Amino acid sequence: MSLAALLEVTWTDPVTDRKGYLVIDRLVRGVCSGGLRMRAGCTLDEVRGLAAGMTRKEALYYQPSNRYVPLGGAKGGIDCDPHDPRMRGILTRYLQGVQALLERHWTTGEDLGLQQKLIDEVITEIGLESSIQAVYPLLPDKAAATGRLRRAFALDVDGISLGDLSGGIGVAEAVLTSLTELGRPIEGTRAVIQGFGSMGGSTARYLAQAGLRIVAVADALGVIANPAGLDVELLLRSRNAFGEIPRSGLRPADQQLSLDSWLSVDTDVLVPAAVSYCITPANQHEVTASLIVEAANLPVLPAAESLLTARGVHVVPDFVANSATNAWWWWTLFGDIDASVSQATMQIRGEMRRILATVFSLARANDIPLRQAALAFTTEQLTTISTLP
Repeated sequence: MSLAALLEVTWTDPVTDRKGYLVIDRLVRGVCSGGLRMRAGCTLDEVRGLAAGMTRKEALYYQPSNRYVPLGGAKGGIDCDPHDPRMRGILTRYLQGVQALLERHWTTGEDLGLQQKLIDEVITEIGLESSIQAVYPLLPDKAAATGRLRRAFALDVDGISLGDLSGGIGVAEAVLTSLTELGRPIEGTRAVIQGFGSMGGSTARYLAQAGLRIVAVADALGVIANPAGLDVELLLRSRNAFGEIPRSGLRPADQQLSLDSWLSVDTDVLVPAAVSYCITPANQHEVTASLIVEAANLPVLPAAESLLTARGVHVVPDFVANSATNAWWWWTLFGDIDASVSQATMQIRGEMRRILATVFSLARANDIPLRQAALAFTTEQLTTISTLP
């Protein structure tokens, strides 16, 4: 695994002086993969850590029998509030600034604060073919591959696109597999989800369908809780584009709690699916869950994770739990699966089970935390990938 990033770019917007960053952690066959985020306060350190995480996410899925050979890891970030009316201009100038890397090396897509539709619009405006065109030379049949991906993005389940569901399918399976590996029941197990956007919302849906009781969800407006279980489908139908849930449609037994109460709700499973760095040494003592599955990027600070591990809390790291969307793109593009909800679901669930079973086995055999075991697994995978022609 790389000890230092291969390339780091800091960009300054000539109009607003806003900063943007691109970190390429690793190239495989000349190409890397990683989303572009936009949030106020985004830093180079943040993007650097996320790029290293993308290298690990890619490496997890290497299998010699697959057409998809994992790419290197990268990440882009822009220090701007996505609600800022100037954001589109800033995004356009940023993408123009890194255009040469987008053309040949960096494949990107939506991340925190940015939607794929907007990225695609701006990519077209600046004269590029696609936000993932750097991977096209690796495809045996570009027309068939891009057509397959286009058809896959047109699929939906009950009005929610497969692209928005794929990450949550993976996180939900990470929860289910972890419970099984720990010898714990699934039916009736309580879960709290922080964040109700595409990742948090779809995770809640699939956990509820599996029999877990979703006892609380948090959005930007606060926490909605019900010890008997929330009606997840009702909440999904009412949420807006920002993942916010109108309180007017809640059931009488649903409770409204303060935003900072999400950590302390009594639960078995905690899924932080909204923001980074939200579980800290100062607040980790509030966690009641015995299993944390990281759906957001870097939600648990390392010092907090050490304290949680010391008191018996298992943490499934982000680069494992939230990796399914990235893999789904590439499986579809390279032709390991077709544009199919059933094939995507089966592939995501099967691969997440395989990966987590390996990680738990390594953790048990070496008496180490899950993150350390996952890092050991990705290091082994990266070593194998580095020998490929």
